[in-house]
Amino acid sequence: MSTSDLTAGAQPEPIRLRATGTRWSEVVVKASLALCALVSVATTIAIIIALLEPSIEFFREISIVDFFSGDRWAPLFEPASFGVQPLLVGTLAVTFWACVICLPCGLGAAIYMSEYAHPRVRGILKPALEVLAGIPTVVFGFFALTFFTPLLQDLGLGVNVFNALSAGLVVGVMLIPVVASVSEDAMAAVPQELRDGAYGLGATRLQVSTRVVVPAAISGIIASFVLAISRAVGETMIVLIAAGGLAQITFDPRDQVQTMTAFIGATGLGDVPTGSVEYKTIFAVGLALFVITFVMNILSIRLVRKYREIYE
Repeated sequence: MSTSDLTAGAQPEPIRLRATGTRWSEVVVKASLALCALVSVATTIAIIIALLEPSIEFFREISIVDFFSGDRWAPLFEPASFGVQPLLVGTLAVTFWACVICLPCGLGAAIYMSEYAHPRVRGILKPALEVLAGIPTVVFGFFALTFFTPLLQDLGLGVNVFNALSAGLVVGVMLIPVVASVSEDAMAAVPQELRDGAYGLGATRLQVSTRVVVPAAISGIIASFVLAISRAVGETMIVLIAAGGLAQITFDPRDQVQTMTAFIGATGLGDVPTGSVEYKTIFAVGLALFVITFVMNILSIRLVRKYREIYE
């Protein structure tokens, strides 16, 4: 292109960049990442298939209406009864008391680590919480049975040896790191400019934390809450050890209850003949539990998308 063309207003042709060849390392990385994604999807599909076939056979013999509307659960006794409501009530009772502990304590810990703690303190506190999350649940179960339940009895609450209150509170303690870690990550993603602007308007640190940072990170906080609730619904060992094995409809947390996961764990030990109706109850209860957690995840995705804040 000549100088006269440039002075006349002609634009230079853009330089086009083209790949000279296939980069096999990138192809391998993409294939590995796609395989990881497919493994999780395939596992979920396999779980659904494994639950569906025995569950369908179970509901051919037991009415699905009686299954969800019945208030007596005694599949291993004569006469057998297959009303799942006692298991649902026990699961919800343990989950409720777990939420009483893990949601406010986890959110408070996240606010402290994000807005108040010195970086050195945060560097010690967050790994400590993650260590708490790594303790085996069977240890928490024996802690609830041998320490927490006697403590509640010494306080004069009149709890039974096996009770929903002790199991639920210890499940909540176990889930504090889940809420705290995920919520703190969401708060750390809030731009510093929002905090600086609030401080510039004369806001206190408490006002910035509760009225600026928490609303801005609400989608991540909701995700942490739903994750903790799903973990509480699906917890097995703690409730199997500390909550008891009596399936009953009771709203007194001092009584023993049986959750859906505890029934699956206790019944799946091998004492029930394979292929019997009693054996298929494991899969029916498991399918109901899967549907509950699936619906919770769908609701959490909708809430996260609704309240998500996007910053440029």
